Amino acid sequence: MARTGAGARVGSGTAGLKDATAVVGIGQTPFARQLPESEKTLACRAILAALDDAGISPAEVDALASYTMEETDEVEVAKAVGFGDLSFFSKVGFGGGGSCATVAHLASAVATGQATVGVAWRSRKRGSGPRPWKNTTVQLPTPAQWTRPFGLLRPADEIAMLTRRYLHEYGARRDHLFNVALACRNRANQNPAAMMYERPLTRDMYMTSRWISEPLCLFDNCLETDGALACVVVSAERARDCRRRPVYVHSAAQGLPAQHHGMVNYWNDDPLTGPAWTAARHLWKHADFTPEDVDVAQIYDAFTPLIPLSLEGYGFCGRGEGGAFTEGGALEIGGRLPLNTSGGGLSEAYVHGFNLINEGVKQLRGTSTAQVPGAATCLVTAGEGVPTSALLLRN
Repeated sequence: MARTGAGARVGSGTAGLKDATAVVGIGQTPFARQLPESEKTLACRAILAALDDAGISPAEVDALASYTMEETDEVEVAKAVGFGDLSFFSKVGFGGGGSCATVAHLASAVATGQATVGVAWRSRKRGSGPRPWKNTTVQLPTPAQWTRPFGLLRPADEIAMLTRRYLHEYGARRDHLFNVALACRNRANQNPAAMMYERPLTRDMYMTSRWISEPLCLFDNCLETDGALACVVVSAERARDCRRRPVYVHSAAQGLPAQHHGMVNYWNDDPLTGPAWTAARHLWKHADFTPEDVDVAQIYDAFTPLIPLSLEGYGFCGRGEGGAFTEGGALEIGGRLPLNTSGGGLSEAYVHGFNLINEGVKQLRGTSTAQVPGAATCLVTAGEGVPTSALLLRN
């Protein structure tokens, strides 16, 4: 038995979702700082690409899952793409924390017979669109009333505060954050679809770049991206007849800790114990393998410090050891835990983490541009710092 970072014992698990469904199709649009198409058009293109990848007709789709922040609703997508009658549709909140949960919701619907073919998607024009925190015409939500009037205006500011505490308490250094940024950039340099494909990163570039919110510099922050992605979920039985090699949803979890308060998390006794720890307990409880058995990970990286925090929460190292874990090329191909092999949110594209799901599928199909040899298991996580979700995938 191994222990997760949250301290839960890992056993064989008997959850009904285990390997009952599979991702059989993935699709995406190009990524760019500015694309001319609308979010609806981008969404439809990604969904059609995913269905074509699976070899499934749009008329067979009867379930949808997306984010509450998705601007294109189910009715518009269903009409435009040509879906049949829908028997299940859901939306998941909290921005990047919802990515893996969209797949989990579809897996639950398919496994319990509420649907047969599910599509999850995210379409976003963050590169050319407005910043959510710039809207001053509406009343601030309650958590923001405790942060924004005091200067924490953006997510980067909130994560910077947590980062400062993490560096202070555990002796982590900016070099550890650079290791994260470098690993993601190195993988993007192998990925022609990545926004940073032909833009290498050096330590000198990182250390001399401008502050965004100290101690977070330019390269500690994700990209601003226009683009869309989608995936298709069916039963394990149906998956055997689809066009591509199935990637099974082995375990799925969401996590919202007691007394959680957004990214700053300061109602908790320990603000550095974020939602990843809650999600991890449930994720590993229903899995047949442990963190030591994960071949490759796609960990949500809107900001570099989310990686060491997540490494600890999901049980890859002990408390306070996330920084040191990144040393010695641990996150590179051939390292202890190859990470974000498409480039992630830091260097491929930032579309609220959905590209991490698609990249996990590519790894287990053996089709990644930065393929981990023999990869058979993959952890995919959503945003740490907000109510989150995670998937264990296997081939």
